[in-house]
Amino acid sequence: MMPSKEWVQRHQIAVYAVSVLLAVGIGLARPAAAPAFERLITPVLAVLLYVTFLEIPFGRFRAAFTNGRFMAGALGLNFLVVPIVVYGLTRVLPQEPVLLVGAFMVLLTPCIDYVIPFTDLADGDAEQLTAATPALLVLQLLLLPGYLWLFMGSRIAAAVDPEPFLEAFLLLIALPLTLAWLTEQGATRSATGRRWQAAMGWLPVPMMGATLLVVIASQLPRVQDSIGRIAAVVPVYVAFLVVMPLVGRVAAGLLRLNTGESRALVFTSVTRNSLVVLPLALALPAGYELAPAVVVTQTLVELTGMVILTRVVPAWLVPDTPQPISTVDIAENE
Repeated sequence: MMPSKEWVQRHQIAVYAVSVLLAVGIGLARPAAAPAFERLITPVLAVLLYVTFLEIPFGRFRAAFTNGRFMAGALGLNFLVVPIVVYGLTRVLPQEPVLLVGAFMVLLTPCIDYVIPFTDLADGDAEQLTAATPALLVLQLLLLPGYLWLFMGSRIAAAVDPEPFLEAFLLLIALPLTLAWLTEQGATRSATGRRWQAAMGWLPVPMMGATLLVVIASQLPRVQDSIGRIAAVVPVYVAFLVVMPLVGRVAAGLLRLNTGESRALVFTSVTRNSLVVLPLALALPAGYELAPAVVVTQTLVELTGMVILTRVVPAWLVPDTPQPISTVDIAENE
């Protein structure tokens, strides 16, 4: 019997933990399998994004995209505030280009995939966030080379090949988004389409686990002798997880967003594009072999942080707005 979507979501952290442990075991025991796992990264990511986009009702997509205040907050935080925070936090890192470029790549690119289910778990406005993903992706495509040039100089900016990012957009965003829309259209017209959509509903968590498996198993053998150097970025990633939710909460208050939008703004400000930016890190020239591992390390730190934030954000940082007590309620209680 196929487990229900709700059951899978309740046990998602266990799924991710098993995937990580299995990936570490494979990476250490079978390092020769790394190239095979690396070839699986793009197709597995594409399926993950397809089933993620299926969660969004496209009929309300246009209305969500026209929310100017939320869009201004999401774009302003990710492309004006985050670069300032990232530059400040990375001043404590060893000034090794391979560490810096990996950290900058991942921290300067907002997440457009698993941020959506995590936002939903915290009762945030996942529709609003999904509506913002095309703009978030296009702007990071355009701005990342400029940020790398600003923070690291022209040499590293010239080393970044835009082709992997263009490929990521077509294969990991445009194609899954189009297929998800076609699936939803089919579900409105036939019972077969509805059954297919329902069957896909339980896949986001398993596919996230599969993504972690192939990414870690493919990269661990490359870097196991350099774990000490890579670990230097962990405090920066942890600090980012602490600082940005607070900044996001302040921004949501200034923009007077409602509770769901505020939670979504917090999550888009803190979650990063580690899995989608990985092909770009893999395309860096010789001398930057550790950069993909620096990117993947952020994924592991962030997933741990998400376990905490999905509870802290609705319970404390952006709690439900209390309903005002009317005079009628007072009279009835008396």
